[in-house]
Amino acid sequence: MTKFDIVQQIAKETGLDAVQVKRVVQLLLDGMIEALARGQCLEWRDFGVFQVRTRKARKARNPRTGEKVMVPPRKVVGFRAGKVMRERVEATSGASAR
Repeated sequence: MTKFDIVQQIAKETGLDAVQVKRVVQLLLDGMIEALARGQCLEWRDFGVFQVRTRKARKARNPRTGEKVMVPPRKVVGFRAGKVMRERVEATSGASAR
């Protein structure tokens, strides 16, 4: 599912103009990005938690040359699904796997 699909679905269900819905969705995503860039944690009940984590520096190998290199520490966004999301995904994936 893409952002376009989400915008179309919301516009259809609410009767709002797709252009307005797209603007609202983009503002939501921009706000999420800004909060994570400031190091804040986003917690949405029943959906999940987004938080910035720092990966430690580590030794790696260049696959082309085989040379060992040091990878510096870096920040990554992690997501942990909420209980309701986890249960719903497990219920639907179990039914489709049969």
